[in-house]
Amino acid sequence: MFTGLVDDVGLIEHVADTPAGRELRIASRYTDLTDGESIAVNGACLTVREHGVTTAGQGWFTVAAVVTTLGRTTIGGWQAGDQVNLERAMKLGDRLGGHLVLGHVDGLGHVLNTREAGDAWLIDLELPEPMRLLMVDKGSVTVNGVSLTVNELLPSGVQLSIIEYTRRHTALGVLVSGMAVHVEADVLAKHVERLLSPWLRTTSGSTGAPSLATALQELQS
Repeated sequence: MFTGLVDDVGLIEHVADTPAGRELRIASRYTDLTDGESIAVNGACLTVREHGVTTAGQGWFTVAAVVTTLGRTTIGGWQAGDQVNLERAMKLGDRLGGHLVLGHVDGLGHVLNTREAGDAWLIDLELPEPMRLLMVDKGSVTVNGVSLTVNELLPSGVQLSIIEYTRRHTALGVLVSGMAVHVEADVLAKHVERLLSPWLRTTSGSTGAPSLATALQELQS
């Protein structure tokens, strides 16, 4: 379990393709990792396989992504020299500064455009149609492991408003039009959709399933 508050930007030092998937060695500030612990790498929960500290005091660790993970994420395109957002799993009693994040990538979003707007940096993000239903105006969404607030709902996705601090302390600053990003919807929205899905199917008729908002309104009436 994570919070979406990135606490380090790691540097991919080495990538190796294997029959089982892909292995990566990542340099980070972490010098006290343990074997088998979970770490979110650009929002994807991966397991630390090996770790250590260089003679210069630089921490490093390795993770592996299996074929299934490669098919659902952008990890297959990562190369040495790329920066990635990192977050270690939260501890019980930690402050929950972002929102509850599982580290399970629900789908890939695509950056439509970015632009400056006063002291904010706006990102228009295209989302797969099934994920758009899970987005709520001013709700939470995780993009490349960063807990963000939906600034505005768009016909094809969402608009995000990034403050200068987040842009400077994460790898989001490298995003440009056309890039793919990991997106995880709010876990609460996913559970609500799952609980309502049988009712939506039985009441859709020939005109297609009603929207989640419409379903909630009808259930309350």
